Amino acid sequence: MRLIIIFCLICTFAFSQEHYQKNYFENGTLESCGWISNGKKVKYWRNYYANGNLKSEGHYLYGERSKFWKFYRINGGVESEGHFKNGKKIKWWIFYDENGLVNHKCQLKDGQKNGYCLMYENEKLTSAVKYALGKKIKQWTDFKSFKKENRLRDLQ
Repeated sequence: MRLIIIFCLICTFAFSQEHYQKNYFENGTLESCGWISNGKKVKYWRNYYANGNLKSEGHYLYGERSKFWKFYRINGGVESEGHFKNGKKIKWWIFYDENGLVNHKCQLKDGQKNGYCLMYENEKLTSAVKYALGKKIKQWTDFKSFKKENRLRDLQ
C-alpha cells in the first residue's frame, strides 16, 4: 500500500505542469517572477525594472492579466492601479502624478473609456468627462454643474 501511495505522489509531481519561475535581466537582476501552468502565466506575478525597483504586480489567468494590478514608475512611485479581465482594463482605474497624488480616475470597459473620467489637480476635482465605448459624450469644467446633471452613485 505504501508503494502505491509513493508511486502516486511521484507521478503527481512528475506530471505537474505548474511551477514557480524567475526571469533575469542580462545584468543578473530579477526581471519577473511568478507561476507558470501549462506554459502560461497564472496566479500572482511581479515585474521589475533593471534597477531592481518594482515595475508592476498582479494576477494572471491563463496567460492574461486579471484581477487587480498596480503599476509603478522607475523611481518607485505608483503610476496607476486597477482591474483587468481577459487582459483588458475594466472598472475604475486610478492614475497618479509624479508626486503620488491622484491625477485622474476613469471607468473602463474592455480596455477603453466607458463611463466617467474625473480629472484632479492637487487632489481637487477640476473637470469630468463622460465616455461611451471610447467616445466623448460630454465634458464638465465645474463640480456644481457636474453634480447637478449626474447621479453621484454612478461614480461607484
